[in-house]
Amino acid sequence: MESFLSKLKEITTLVFDVDGVLTDGSIFVTEEGLQSRVFNIKDGYAIQLAVKCGYNVCTVSGSRSKSQLYRLNSLGVKDVYMGIHTKIDKLKFYLEEKSIRSENVLYMGDDIPDLEAMQYVGLPVCPADAVEEIKAVSKYVSPIAGGRGCARDVIEKVLKIQGKWLNEGAYSW
Repeated sequence: MESFLSKLKEITTLVFDVDGVLTDGSIFVTEEGLQSRVFNIKDGYAIQLAVKCGYNVCTVSGSRSKSQLYRLNSLGVKDVYMGIHTKIDKLKFYLEEKSIRSENVLYMGDDIPDLEAMQYVGLPVCPADAVEEIKAVSKYVSPIAGGRGCARDVIEKVLKIQGKWLNEGAYSW
C-alpha cells in the first residue's frame, strides 16, 4: 500500500476507460437502436473537481457514444477519445502531445483492451469487477465496481494525498 500511496503524490494526469469504469458496462438499446449508458454522479463530481484543480483528465474508449461525449464535456473533460481500439497508441500520442511523463499518469481500466496502456503508465488501477488480467497488473483495485463510484474513489485519493481535497479554492464556482 505504501508504494501505491507514494505514487499518488506524483499523479498529474487521470485517464479513464468509459464502459466498465465510468459506467457499469451495461448498454440500454431501444427498439429503434438507440443506445444509452448510466454514469455515476459521484464520479462526475470528482472528475469535474479534478479538472478544476488543474489535473489533465482524459478518456479513451472503444465506444462512439454521443451521450458519452456530452456527459464528459459537461464535466469539463476536453480530451475525450472515442472509437479507439488500440488504446496504447492513443495514450502515447496524448502524453507526447501534452508533454506528460507516463510515470505521472493514473490509468483506470477494466478489461483486456486497457491492458497495454495500463502497463505503460506509472499507476494502473481498476474497479473491483475488472477482469483478472487487469487486476493482476493494477497497483490498486478499488473496492467499488465500475460505474458505481470507482473513479471517485481514486480521484479522491489523489486529491487528498496532494492536499487538494476540501481545498477552498477548488470549490468556488
